[in-house]
Amino acid sequence: MLPRGASSMPPPPNPAAYFPPPRVTLPSGLEILRTYSGAVIFLEILFGTIVWILVASTRVPLPLLQGWVMFVAVTAWFLSIVFLCVFLFGYANRIAVNWNQTDFLFHGATFVFYFGAFLLQAGTTSLHYFPRKFNSTTHEKILADHEYNISIAASV
Repeated sequence: MLPRGASSMPPPPNPAAYFPPPRVTLPSGLEILRTYSGAVIFLEILFGTIVWILVASTRVPLPLLQGWVMFVAVTAWFLSIVFLCVFLFGYANRIAVNWNQTDFLFHGATFVFYFGAFLLQAGTTSLHYFPRKFNSTTHEKILADHEYNISIAASV
């Protein structure tokens, strides 16, 4: 028989035993560059720099569209460098985050933003043959031939 006031139910289990902290399966230091994630981050930095340079080197016929392309290129470039530095300097081991999920979400988000920027840049490039009308006698293309080629390279 149980003493008065005692319960027959065991105490609740400790939740820490059932939910261990997330493991970091991505390596720290220079070893991150040998993984697919490190290679993708490096390529994001490289191609983000190229897009940034190419868009900045042309005349901007549609500031709203190409402004978003520049915003995406510069922001993704900066965040990729920060994300890479987190692993290079070993901060991933000090911050209790599920880095596998964070890595997946980061690359997914940058893909969506870069794809949207690609569509806007390709849309701007497709307007190459439309004339820009200054007055009834002069016509000029929205993009000159040289800028058209640079815009194609930025789209790709």
